[in-house]
Amino acid sequence: MKIKSMQVGELATNCYFLIDETTNTAAIIDPGDQAQDILEAIQAEGARVEYILLTHGHYDHIGGVARLHQTLPESKVYLHKADSRGTGFHVVPLADQVADLNYYNDGDQLALGGLTIHVIHTPGHTPGGVTLKVEDVLFTGDTLFAGSMGRSDFPGGNTQQLFDSLKKLALLEGDYQVLPGHDRTTTLGRERVSNVFVLEALK
Repeated sequence: MKIKSMQVGELATNCYFLIDETTNTAAIIDPGDQAQDILEAIQAEGARVEYILLTHGHYDHIGGVARLHQTLPESKVYLHKADSRGTGFHVVPLADQVADLNYYNDGDQLALGGLTIHVIHTPGHTPGGVTLKVEDVLFTGDTLFAGSMGRSDFPGGNTQQLFDSLKKLALLEGDYQVLPGHDRTTTLGRERVSNVFVLEALK
């Protein structure tokens, strides 16, 4: 498994490339902007894009999806259905832009070569927020950050749901690398003992 990242857009969204090296297939996670730059970066890896996966529907995470999918029509786009039609200004109705949009739910699994992508529904920042778990890595979108959590004051946000989602992640067995939607990476073990929001969620 290889993971590469690049920051895109005005809000410096972390876009990730998840690559199964045995089959050279890839998933692009949260292509928020700069579709051409993302295309050039993934082409440089020589990987075939099987999925475009979204942690939630905010514009800074999906801004490059429509163009990427036009260029890579064989790729399958996935989003939680609760975010597909928009929940206010910040959540873009992606279902209007991608005709063959796919939906995943809590507990779903996607195969990427020899890798298994596990979908964990983590609402609160948006109704359809998800965390994607692959081996010892969590792509947490805007649910969990290093030392912080996502905002819940946007339309569709819910503070109690967000705390419930933080607890859900914190109670996962073992430790994980946490790759968030913005800012720096961290580990779940570190956040369990130092993140005041996670500690509050665990009370």
